[in-house]
Amino acid sequence: MEFVEPKIFLVGETRIIEEGLQAYLKHVGAPDWKTDAPSDAEKLCEVMGRLCYRSFKPGLNPNVTRVREGNDTYLAHIMEVGHGSVIEHSVLNFIFADVSRVFTHELVRHRAGSAFSQESLRFVRLDKLSAYAPMHIRESEEGMAIFARTLEHLEEVQRELAEVYKIDDEKKFDVKKKLTSAFRRIAPDGVATAIGWSCNFRALRHVIEMRTEPSAEEEIRLVFGKVFEVVKDRYPNLLGDYEVEMVEGLPWVKTKHGKV
Repeated sequence: MEFVEPKIFLVGETRIIEEGLQAYLKHVGAPDWKTDAPSDAEKLCEVMGRLCYRSFKPGLNPNVTRVREGNDTYLAHIMEVGHGSVIEHSVLNFIFADVSRVFTHELVRHRAGSAFSQESLRFVRLDKLSAYAPMHIRESEEGMAIFARTLEHLEEVQRELAEVYKIDDEKKFDVKKKLTSAFRRIAPDGVATAIGWSCNFRALRHVIEMRTEPSAEEEIRLVFGKVFEVVKDRYPNLLGDYEVEMVEGLPWVKTKHGKV
């Protein structure tokens, strides 16, 4: 048994296919259009926004006599007016490790704009348990002792069941899978696991705002505070409108442009 902290890994992000983009820009009459976007994700959001109004330069749309210059200025206006569909085009891919099933049950509620792939405890046998200890448990020495003792007991139960059913000697994987699925039913909801989460930037902003709010569950507040730290400098023009306030030792990430 061991206590762990949630870990955040950004493993993928949107990449522009320049050949295709340049072909489109030539088609629309703006072959020389450039942007100072610091990432492909922010560049794609700008392209999709300008596409809506053909605003790559004045004159392409007879109604447009001037355009906003600069990716930061352009995306700041997108946030201000709440044109959130534009930022759904760019996607990020995360892996969250050493998070509890308490956390994953909360996360999968955010279905819109997201995709999930979770470690299967039907296949992955729990021979060792690890878990995050919430701060209110850590504040009490007696509480921590009970918490640790319970985890140690449940870990031993997993080993005892494996021995009773001789799972290591079992040759048929289908039988191993059924036994593993049965054993997991007495694993704690707080057992550490892993989940892959992909989201567009509109979903990312919404979840950061919702899940760092002080009334949210502690572990998910911790995770999305870390998520914000990972992404804030990498995509400054999509996330630069946020401010951070520390509440009970955890960051509350908020913006006046909520629910973009």
